[in-house]
Amino acid sequence: MQANEQDCEQQRDVMEFDVLIVGAGPAGLSAACRLAQAAAQNPDQSPQEICVIEKGSEVGAHILSGAVFEPSALDILFPDWQARGAPLHTPVTQDEIYYLRDEEKALKIPHPLLPNSLLNDGNYIISLGNLCRWLAEQAEQLGVQIFPGFAAAEVIYEDNQVAGVITGDMGRAADGGEKPGFMPGMALRAKHTIFAEGCRGHLGKELIERFALDKDKTPQHYGIGLKELWDIPAAQHQPGLVVHGTGWPLTDSDSSGGSFLYHLENGQVVVGLIVDLNYHNPWLSPFDEFQRFKQHPVISQHLTGGKRVAYGARAIAKGGLNSLPEMRFPGGFLVGCDAGTLNPAKIKGSHCAMQSGILAAEQILEEISLGEQTQAEQAQRWESRFRASSLYAELQQSRNFGPALHRFGTVLGGAFNLLDQNLFGGKLPLTLRDETTDHSSLKPADQCQTLYYPKPDGVLSFDKLSSVFLSNTNHEEDQPCHLQLADTQLPLQHNLPLYAEPAQRYCPAGVYEITGEGENQAFQINAQNCLHCKTCDIKDPAQNIRWMVPEGTGGPNYPNM
Repeated sequence: MQANEQDCEQQRDVMEFDVLIVGAGPAGLSAACRLAQAAAQNPDQSPQEICVIEKGSEVGAHILSGAVFEPSALDILFPDWQARGAPLHTPVTQDEIYYLRDEEKALKIPHPLLPNSLLNDGNYIISLGNLCRWLAEQAEQLGVQIFPGFAAAEVIYEDNQVAGVITGDMGRAADGGEKPGFMPGMALRAKHTIFAEGCRGHLGKELIERFALDKDKTPQHYGIGLKELWDIPAAQHQPGLVVHGTGWPLTDSDSSGGSFLYHLENGQVVVGLIVDLNYHNPWLSPFDEFQRFKQHPVISQHLTGGKRVAYGARAIAKGGLNSLPEMRFPGGFLVGCDAGTLNPAKIKGSHCAMQSGILAAEQILEEISLGEQTQAEQAQRWESRFRASSLYAELQQSRNFGPALHRFGTVLGGAFNLLDQNLFGGKLPLTLRDETTDHSSLKPADQCQTLYYPKPDGVLSFDKLSSVFLSNTNHEEDQPCHLQLADTQLPLQHNLPLYAEPAQRYCPAGVYEITGEGENQAFQINAQNCLHCKTCDIKDPAQNIRWMVPEGTGGPNYPNM
């Protein structure tokens, strides 16, 4: 969606800022903190009005990550983060990595046979949501205004330059009409707008297309990450233990991805599975593969006797440097997972997201100090800044990691990455490319093995609806559906006959259903269940589903995730 200045300001309240940041994740909050630090030190040459808007009900409500956290960016932003009480309480004490051969057997991989990037010395097991809550506290102490519950619905363009956003209307009925207490969205105008919406941000997607930011780049590639938080018996708890894996169950369907299990503090573990969204078999269900995965002895030994207390899912942008769009455009920046700054070789994105936010903030500060410049001059300065950064060096080093696994498979791709990362430091004189889009990778259903999944046992495996309940997901029912179909008949006319309508299976929350039989079949969208993972927007083979923001505060409310 887009709006111009005249349309929005004639009908809406308007607020103006020096810098507006869309999204209170690690990238957006890092940018806000860096700008506010500069404002405190040099008020005459720095932005004073800095605002962060967040669509979740509170900061951290929509944040989902593993997460093993590398503190390098936090060291830059707040060198005294330990004294400030940052929630990094559990240093990694042990790394275990397995190749799961089948449903019972596994091979523990010795560290010398692993790319060095997969090891976690000096890192911490954290709740990224809690880190974002802490970053928000630091930002507010520095004078940043943070408004949770405000979803950015449209971009304001002025002379082909971004000039801010419009927040979503509050109080519209499902038919689009105005309910009692209706409030139109506000126009938030800014000299600079930073978009930090997370993976597959709907405005970031629009900006990439409008400004051709992905010209000469490979298509972005994605995974879906599914995660649970468990309370486990004290005798099984090993704070600081990191367990990564690959192989089964995804090898059964010739799919790829990886798994994780981390021991946090307070007798808790997080367990998850990442499924690459370039999979071919439309019968595959990432959610059910996750439930199968937890039955493996390597994993079940950590969970048996425990209790599942939270669940969530989120897409991950994992194309790396080859897929990274231009992050700067007229009037603003794309940062963090909105651009795709995750380091695939480390399987980590939080510190990279923070670095991208810091870089964007420093570029804004430089543009303010230099005064009037042409767009070409600003773009050249940004390119120089980015290429001189540790973020670029890290992404350049890992550029072949994902394409190698996609092209050569887990074993041969792993061997290539071991050679590339450990012997050549990511400096092999070649760059592998993966040009196939994830949504075009499905094969017709009748050409693939039909996959059948066991019923959940209620002990280690569970159903979708009970899982969504643990995500605390809530949407106002009487509001316009935020999952929009470009063609309402297409699922039944194209996806159902050709791909057995894969949305029924790739959605981790039971949002999409085929109801009825024969001529009475219907494609049903249960938008109230939506976890905001964005998988449907990514994987729909016809690219017919468009994810838009619901009313502010709608969606999951993740605790300690």
